Amino acid sequence: MNKRMFKNIEWGILICCLILLAIGIVALFSATQGTSTEEYKKQILWALISIPIMIIVVLIDYNLIAKISPVLYGLGIVALGAVLFTEPINGASSWFKISESFTIQPSEFVKVILIIFLGFILVKLQGKDKTEINKIWKLAIVALICGAPIVLIVLQPDYGTVMAFIVAIGFMIYAAGIDKKYVIAVILIAAIAIPVLYIFVLPDHAKSRIDVFLNPELDPRGAGYNLIQSKLAIGSGQLIGMGILSGNQTQLGYLYPKATDFIFSVIGEEMGFVFAAFVVILYVIMITKAIYVAKTAKDDLGAYIAIGIARNIHIPHGRKYRNDNGTFTNHRSSTSICKLWWKFTYNKFYLHRSATKY
Repeated sequence: MNKRMFKNIEWGILICCLILLAIGIVALFSATQGTSTEEYKKQILWALISIPIMIIVVLIDYNLIAKISPVLYGLGIVALGAVLFTEPINGASSWFKISESFTIQPSEFVKVILIIFLGFILVKLQGKDKTEINKIWKLAIVALICGAPIVLIVLQPDYGTVMAFIVAIGFMIYAAGIDKKYVIAVILIAAIAIPVLYIFVLPDHAKSRIDVFLNPELDPRGAGYNLIQSKLAIGSGQLIGMGILSGNQTQLGYLYPKATDFIFSVIGEEMGFVFAAFVVILYVIMITKAIYVAKTAKDDLGAYIAIGIARNIHIPHGRKYRNDNGTFTNHRSSTSICKLWWKFTYNKFYLHRSATKY
């Protein structure tokens, strides 16, 4: 690694990631005591594997990765199609089961692949004129590329991941300079379509999931149970927490799944508001730094990739889990940290960076 590359690394993001990794490992250690320590061991293993991979990826020019992204995209589509024929886990055919304790979710890999491939395609479609992206046939190409993985993920079904894809795509296309008339049209269509879909299309169990997410008290012993327990856990932590291995909700088994989707509740209960707020602040810093990287990238491809990855940091995913009593509980796998749309629009982020010096 030469000095120039070393200097250009955004150290703030790296430091935030390492701190979050450390906090997560401590929280997992506590959450898995008295039950299976499989998640804790896997987290340690993945940390040891991912850090060297991160170093290797840093040394590779993203333009090279973008050039092979069409191949990676094709492999991702094949994987998303193949996973539909697997045995459902927690009500969705989203994972390849390698062993009893090891599964792979292809949609997580496709998230990153799609961001890189879409950035590559946007640059090719724009050419030398940013407004080229507003041609209908070029938007149709973008829609086709993005629609294929989204449809396959809907079939799993994994609606939370679909929403994450849609938001990432929206951010990237907006950053590419899409005309405001298209943005307004999409907003109007969504405003009309969402109530219609809710009333006439969604099945009763899907409506129940939405209702309970908005108000867990509607079904406190069923679908809203885990949400209520998570709030109790965070509240009981108060300012400095109950201490590692000392959280009532965590250690007595009221949180499920405490080692994955409700790990933030474990942090809030055992480490208190201080550490919970610290985690939120770290995410805010990461998002802000990611947007800064996008604004100051040397080319449009780098900017598009950075803004897509920035989306991945803070958009939560909706999931559901089967409880011991046979009911399904719905919750979020991460906390939505903050809304940065105002910052995004305030800086008029159309990537005309030649007019501004940083």
